[in-house]
Amino acid sequence: MLKKIFLFQFIIFGVLFMGCTSQKISCSDCNIIFISLDALQESHVHSFGYVNNITPTIDQIANSGYKFTNAISVSSWTVPASMTWFTGVYPSQHKVTNKYTIFTNQKKVISNLKKLSPNITTLAEILKEHGYLTGGFTGDAGVNGIFGFNAGFDVYFDNTTPFSGFDVSEPKALAWIQKNKDKKIFLFLHGYDMHGQYEPKLGFDYRYVNFTYKGIYNGSPQQEAELRELGLEFGSITLGSDDVRFWRAIYDEKINRADTQLNTFLKEYEKMGLMNKTIFIITSDHGTELYEHKRLDHGFTLYDELIHVPLIIKLPNQEQGVTLPNQISSIDIMPTILELAGIRGDEKIQTQMMGSSLVPLMLGENMQVDAFSETNYRLYTYKRSVRTYDDWKYIYTIETGKEELYNLNTDPSETNNLITSNLQKGYELKQKLFTWMQKTGQNIYGSWELGCLPVYDGQCT
Repeated sequence: MLKKIFLFQFIIFGVLFMGCTSQKISCSDCNIIFISLDALQESHVHSFGYVNNITPTIDQIANSGYKFTNAISVSSWTVPASMTWFTGVYPSQHKVTNKYTIFTNQKKVISNLKKLSPNITTLAEILKEHGYLTGGFTGDAGVNGIFGFNAGFDVYFDNTTPFSGFDVSEPKALAWIQKNKDKKIFLFLHGYDMHGQYEPKLGFDYRYVNFTYKGIYNGSPQQEAELRELGLEFGSITLGSDDVRFWRAIYDEKINRADTQLNTFLKEYEKMGLMNKTIFIITSDHGTELYEHKRLDHGFTLYDELIHVPLIIKLPNQEQGVTLPNQISSIDIMPTILELAGIRGDEKIQTQMMGSSLVPLMLGENMQVDAFSETNYRLYTYKRSVRTYDDWKYIYTIETGKEELYNLNTDPSETNNLITSNLQKGYELKQKLFTWMQKTGQNIYGSWELGCLPVYDGQCT
């Protein structure tokens, strides 16, 4: 079967894929559109298995492209996870793990890639060197250029209200594309439409609240923020079943609105006649918690509701969808983009990148890789995890020494901690995780002091 798939792809892309060689699916003349659907949980996308049909646009792209159903993010919140896309290294290596490196009454130092890791070359810098015009259009906040995200971009828009959606970033991106449609472009398009701190300008219409809700919540960013902070302070929150259904319905509405906005972007882009010379990458930096482990929001844990994300790659003229269930990591996105663009990069770049190109997997080869994730969220915690290719998960909380072990084949919700009943597997994965930490320059026995670094206004004062 794999040979048939490979043969089909070989014939189709050898004939139709502009600028490609006969042995690779690469296109040195193609535009690259990289879309970040911030805070989109994989399990809420219809084409990835969600029961509610709320993502028709995403589904259409997924069903005609490469759909990676087991993509794992390197972190559970925006700043560290997104920076990995543009550097090809883990958060502990690019070092932009929080919004600040120092935050006291006397001194406040914002994290910046070029100051923390000056030897790292970004994806946008590489593409710019190879003839791309580079533009980034974002919702501000965690992908603001002050953290170094603007490195290598000719234009980088982040001057808007923090946690803005595609309704702000898309029009500016389309205007920029229209102005430069005769050039080879790399576009990073980002919106916070699914984020807890985003609210539609005209409010919610509660389209998926299909029951009589009489609770105290209205879905506002203020309420979501209060529940987030309570979860951090007390370890969990208490919601009734109707409250949980309500928050999940609000989340679905946000996703559906973002999907509609994405459809608008694609239609306008298609009018420019660029679809057949464009590589699309659509993904999310992380998911969000919807009370699976009695929390709302994201950042503090490494459970799958936060690190299992959708990933779609659609090539020019591709109509036949391919579903790829192999586990991959978000750290693989940068080397994949470079190979799809026909760029190998020098030895320094090859040495820098910690992930692997997904092109061999797209061509029918088998890949069995473990995925590592980490979070130092606001210095509330230091967590590391390994998720094996055969669906075991080990999470280690550094400041407490707490260990968690889950068999995702039998316990996909991660509710049955097997660390005391399967000592051998726990030890095996602990050693695997610690080896990875050593490889990435993390001293497991170093200083891991808890503290307070803000993400939102009014924190740590």
